[in-house]
Amino acid sequence: MRTFIKSWIPQCLRILGSPCRLFHGCNRLFTSQIISYYDAINQCKKELPEYFNFASDVLDEWSRLEKVGRQTANPAFWWVNDEGEEVKWSFEELGFLSRKAANILSEACGLQRGDRVIVVLPRVPEWWLLYVACMRTGIVFISGTSQLTAKDISYRLQASKAKCIITNGTLAPAVESVIPDCQFLKSKLLVAKGSRDGWLNLKELLAVASADHECVKTRSQDPMIISFTSGSTGLPKMVVQSHSSYGIGFATSGRYWMDLTPSDIMWNTSDTGWVKSAWSSVFAPWICGSCVFVHNMPQFKPEVIAETLSRYPITTFCTVPTAYSMLVQHDLSRYKFMSLKHCVTGGEPLNPEVMAKWKIQTGVDIHEGYGQTETVTICANMKGMEIKPGSLGKPVPPYDVQIVDDHGAVLPAGEEGNIAVRVKPTRPFCMFSEYLDNPEKTAASVCGNFYVTGDRGIMCEEGYVWFVGRADDIINSSGYRIGPFEVESALVQHPAVSEVAVVSSPDPVRGEVVKAFIVLAPAYVSHNPEKLTHELQQHVKKVTAPYKYPRKVEFVQDLPKTTTGKIQRKVLRNKEWGRI
Repeated sequence: MRTFIKSWIPQCLRILGSPCRLFHGCNRLFTSQIISYYDAINQCKKELPEYFNFASDVLDEWSRLEKVGRQTANPAFWWVNDEGEEVKWSFEELGFLSRKAANILSEACGLQRGDRVIVVLPRVPEWWLLYVACMRTGIVFISGTSQLTAKDISYRLQASKAKCIITNGTLAPAVESVIPDCQFLKSKLLVAKGSRDGWLNLKELLAVASADHECVKTRSQDPMIISFTSGSTGLPKMVVQSHSSYGIGFATSGRYWMDLTPSDIMWNTSDTGWVKSAWSSVFAPWICGSCVFVHNMPQFKPEVIAETLSRYPITTFCTVPTAYSMLVQHDLSRYKFMSLKHCVTGGEPLNPEVMAKWKIQTGVDIHEGYGQTETVTICANMKGMEIKPGSLGKPVPPYDVQIVDDHGAVLPAGEEGNIAVRVKPTRPFCMFSEYLDNPEKTAASVCGNFYVTGDRGIMCEEGYVWFVGRADDIINSSGYRIGPFEVESALVQHPAVSEVAVVSSPDPVRGEVVKAFIVLAPAYVSHNPEKLTHELQQHVKKVTAPYKYPRKVEFVQDLPKTTTGKIQRKVLRNKEWGRI
């Protein structure tokens, strides 16, 4: 171990540019062989194992250490709600219950290794239980936000060929309405009290299921997760992540960006439908042996977040920049965050002013990080680094992050270009495997020797990366990534809409919001604009997920187009942002 520390520290210092205070208390860095082993893989000091399964190789190891008294007294999982209910699981209890759930998936639902299951649940304990159960069985886990409509669910079921869907009583009717179109669906599992015709009930099955289950042996590069991501020119794409990409890939960012150890309790507010929930509510904390804290929080309320941070011994907090912005506008002076010591954020650019206000009100810095559905953390302001307000931080091992031009050539410091990750000659193991059933999209994501993120940025002389904007049309509103195509598709279904273009528009609270430029059908030109705007907004909420609706609507006579007739969203976007 001493040889490893000596060889690794200089390398990490070169990568991070960090002062030696990063390594204050080396015994804290290496509190577990689990953390150091997988961190060594990220540092390219060890080869990626041929076989890896997060449930058996990480969670069950923490359970073993728990039994011999080498783990902290914190639970592995701690869930609360506004009614005062709590659920706490140790790693041993998580293992016991997830084995039961694994048997339910295999026996009651009839699923086999490699089958795909869609899980659409809010922040309830069963979501985490089923996540681990899928790992144990080799079943591919696909998560979806509870705001999905019947149309959204139908598309995801058909595109993924999922054989099972798991949801609650609220969304069960939407699932039932699309079943005739979903020929691959074989079973439906309900997470709710009471029975429903045609559905299996998870609670009832857990009561009688056996906990005798042997975890399957999965290869490191076997598929573990599929995530749907919005695109600018089509329907959501399916991003495939392997057992190692997320299972091992978050070791470094979990330890050095999130600053997690087995003594920590981490609360991440992300919705279960977003990959950030996998990042910060599953893999990063659990690979570090930390406690995953969850508040069911059906709606974002600053007072609930402040009260929760004050009431519970949460040491590490993660939420989107928009939430921090709303929190610093709330009166935090009457709260005392006695345990809070580290804060992180991502998903959208963080305003330096918000960072400064948070530090004044809480005494804690916010460490911004950056990544995508296709990656783990690419860049971050690591613990111990000098924080450059407004920057994404520096590249996180094992990524070689560069700013490249449209031909894949590396640009000098200070020049704007595409934020990219080197994938040739060696592709980092913690990159996505492919866009499922879309080889053209997979191939198009690589330019020269680099995977191009689609985001524009600048790298300064010190190696910090600064976000400039997106190269595509994706709208990032309060951390929700929204593809304009889906919103446009919803709007054109309304008889009032002849043509439409959807772009981002600046917003002081959400960073940016959806704006629709609409050419009306002749019969609707004389309608009241305010009433018609409201009608169209409600229409979008019904057709697709409500968070995608256009908060701004402008009626126009025509839309800018190319000579071939393609709508030029860029022209409208530049107008909105004052770039022309």
